[in-house]
Amino acid sequence: MKLSTYIDGLLEKGICSFSGVDAVSALGSGESAVRAALRRLRHKGELAMPVRGFYVIVSPEYRQMGCLPASQFIPALMQYLKEPYYTGLLSAAEFYGAAHQRPQAFQVVTEHSRPGIICGMVKVDFIKRKNASLMPTRDFKTPRGYLKVSTPEVTAFDVVGYPHHAAGLDNVVTVLVELAESLDPAALAAIADLSPVSWAQRLGYLLGFIGETELAEGLAGYVAERKPVPALLSPSHPSHGVRQDPKWRLFPNQSVNPNI
Repeated sequence: MKLSTYIDGLLEKGICSFSGVDAVSALGSGESAVRAALRRLRHKGELAMPVRGFYVIVSPEYRQMGCLPASQFIPALMQYLKEPYYTGLLSAAEFYGAAHQRPQAFQVVTEHSRPGIICGMVKVDFIKRKNASLMPTRDFKTPRGYLKVSTPEVTAFDVVGYPHHAAGLDNVVTVLVELAESLDPAALAAIADLSPVSWAQRLGYLLGFIGETELAEGLAGYVAERKPVPALLSPSHPSHGVRQDPKWRLFPNQSVNPNI
């Protein structure tokens, strides 16, 4: 079997990726010959290799990008890597119409640290969350299958917990303003235990700051029950002279301005 025939067969089944090992096995040829054929198709732009040994079939409309959009190959890639994942932070917010600015990289949350990917013009960043497999997700349909995306509530916790991955605290508040209509107060409280309590303190404070009182109250009871140590709104900023917000046991040590 020729490599082109193998690839056509995958496409007929709606499959847009494969491993080098699978190709060698299916073609029944020597490994060196298959690798050479794979290299030729990569040079022609018909294949891309986001990670070693994993190939993406690049359809003609995406060849100028040099890769498929990340949302179309990430599910297969994570299955290949045997890594629990979900699309998170600003990339998840975009699925809920809450990304004020499109992230420069597609953001994927995983349980282990992984280097980012550059595949043609497509960039993927991985953010480590050791309990990623426990986080609630929703499936979004893409042209190549289904993509796991964090729920709005998980997305809210994540952007607050990883502000450096969300373009800073001002943008975090902007995302929360736009995400608020998708949030459920009971669902927020239900998943609070999956994150550090300081994230609930910050998220509750910021929801109150933007006037989402009902959403904030869903977390206020949780924080009051936990009686956590006082936290900083921004751990990277000084807190000298800042008065504590007693409700959230939080020092609002950074002014925030939504970009809306």
